[in-house]
Amino acid sequence: MKITVDEGLCCGSGLCVVRADQVFDQREEDGIVVVLDDTPPTRHHDAVREAATVCPTGAISLTE
Repeated sequence: MKITVDEGLCCGSGLCVVRADQVFDQREEDGIVVVLDDTPPTRHHDAVREAATVCPTGAISLTE
């Protein structure tokens, strides 16, 4: 799995962090998503998929 994020689409809702805090964080100054590991281990894949699904702006893209 490879994660890409379109920062221009991110609204800073933080739902990705709630779903997969081992993989996503937010910038302190504006809340925009930060990818901590763009090729996460298999054990995080389900949480990352859920984070991408619940992202209100579709800013998270996954390549399997």
